[in-house]
Amino acid sequence: MIQVTPEQLGVFVATLAVAILSPGPGVIAVSQGAFALGRRRALTYGWGLAIGASFWCLFALLGLTALFRIAPWTLVLMKVVGGLYLIWIGTKLWRHAADPLPDPADAQGMTMLSGLTLNLSNPKPALFYSAVLLSIFPAALGIADKGAIYAVALSVELFFYTALASLMALPFLRRRYFAAKFWIDRAAGLAIAALGLSLVLRH
Repeated sequence: MIQVTPEQLGVFVATLAVAILSPGPGVIAVSQGAFALGRRRALTYGWGLAIGASFWCLFALLGLTALFRIAPWTLVLMKVVGGLYLIWIGTKLWRHAADPLPDPADAQGMTMLSGLTLNLSNPKPALFYSAVLLSIFPAALGIADKGAIYAVALSVELFFYTALASLMALPFLRRRYFAAKFWIDRAAGLAIAALGLSLVLRH
């Protein structure tokens, strides 16, 4: 029986959406791939990124319960470290909102495997997912709860990368994307930093 509430899942979706929408390397690569190569190539790469990111969510879910049962103090440590990390990410997004976008990723090799490899080679999503899961859901989660949370995470990742590739393949949206970068970064920075602060204060 699933014990997590729809409200908790809604907050999880909203938080994950904010993180995905903040322009990072994966978002930039998918966007530029759509501009240069079209929707199909960008979709393939984006789905690889989505699956890779969801794996980090799965790893976080599988490891949290056992770790906290063996050593309860690690729950407090994870909340503080995760909260400080989220505050750092939010501050960084805010401070660099006006910076120009980096050079686009090389369009060649934009396959599902390369997208999957990119996200699996970066362990930061594991800390992000751990911090977000701890701030929203109880530490003791059943198998059904974990399955539901992972299914939501995978669905959100796939949805947003699919939407991004599809939208950015439309030429007239390119100018709007670049124009909105400053405000997307500022909004994402505030939201992520606020979540991190709540983690630190509630430990």
